[in-house]
Amino acid sequence: MKTYIKNYAGSSIAFLLITAHVWAQKPATVSATNASQLKTEEFGLTNGKIHIMQDLTRGGAICFISKANDPRNIVNISDEGRYIQQSYYAGKKLNRQTEGQSKDWSPWSWNPIQVGDYARNRAVVLSSEKTNNSLYVKCTPMLWDMNNKPAEAIMEQWTSLEGNVIKVRNKLTCLRTDTLYGEGAMNNQEIPAVYPISALNNLYSYFGSVPFTNASMDHPEVVDLGSGFWGRYKTVSEKWMAFVDDNNWGMGVYSPSATSFLAGKAGKVGGESNSTSTSYIAPLRKEKLMKNSVTEFEYYLIIGTLEEIRSAVYQIDKTLNSK
Repeated sequence: MKTYIKNYAGSSIAFLLITAHVWAQKPATVSATNASQLKTEEFGLTNGKIHIMQDLTRGGAICFISKANDPRNIVNISDEGRYIQQSYYAGKKLNRQTEGQSKDWSPWSWNPIQVGDYARNRAVVLSSEKTNNSLYVKCTPMLWDMNNKPAEAIMEQWTSLEGNVIKVRNKLTCLRTDTLYGEGAMNNQEIPAVYPISALNNLYSYFGSVPFTNASMDHPEVVDLGSGFWGRYKTVSEKWMAFVDDNNWGMGVYSPSATSFLAGKAGKVGGESNSTSTSYIAPLRKEKLMKNSVTEFEYYLIIGTLEEIRSAVYQIDKTLNSK
C-alpha cells in the first residue's frame, strides 16, 4: 500500500485519498447496536418511488438508496471511506505519526471526512431533524489520517426527495485554530464522493461539444483501480455521470458546479452494498480552503433508467438556469 501511494506522490491529495478509501480495508467490525440501527432506520425518506436513509451513527452520511419497498441497497458501505459523503482537503501534507497519524496516510493534509477516520472512529452528529420530505444533519467530522481526532469544522447536510431525484446541499464551516497546515493550497474537492455498488457496472455520460441537446451519450470503458488509477474525465459537458446495470438501470450523479470527474471501479463486477468491490464517481472542483472558509455545493442523485437519469438532469438544469 505504501509503495502504491508513493507511485502517485505527484498526484493531488484528493486523488490519493480516493485511492486510500478503497484499499484501506480492515476486517468488518460488529454493526451498530439495535438502538443505533433503529435510529438510522428512522432517519430516512420515501416517496413511493425511492427510499433513502442516512446513518446517524456515521455523521449522517447517505448509507442506503433503493427502489421503494425494495430491500436492495445500491450504495456501497463496506468501510468508512465509502458511503455518499463529504470529504475536503486543505493545507500542506504533514507527518503527524507521533500524534496518532496512520503511517499509511503520512504525510497528509487537513482532511475532514463525514463518516469517520481510518481507524473506524466515527463522526458525531450534533443535531438532526426530519420533516415530511427533508432531512437535516449537522456533525463534527473526523480527520481521516488521524486516530480519533475530530476536525475543527462543522459539516451540514440538507436532503430532500422529488420523484426519482435526491437533492442534497452540503456545507463545510472551517473553524481551524491550528498553525500546522498553512493556507493557500489549491486542492481538488470531491463534490461529493459517491460509491454505487459494483453490480452497477456500466458507465455513461456526455463528453461532447453540444450539451443539453440529447446528443448521443458516451459509454467509456470502466477503469479498474487495479490498473493503476481511476478514470479521469476533464470534459463532462453535462456535469453528470451514471453507473447502470445491464438493463440500463442505476444511479446518476449531477453536480452543476463540477469542473471534472473521476470514475471507475475497484474489485469485481457484481458486488452489493457490503462487498469490498465498488463502483465510484466523484465530481470535482478546485478550491482553496482557508482556516475560516465556508464552502457549499448542491448535487443530485437520480435513480432510474439511463434515459430517466438524463431527462432529470435536463429538467434540473432548465430549472436552475431559469432562476
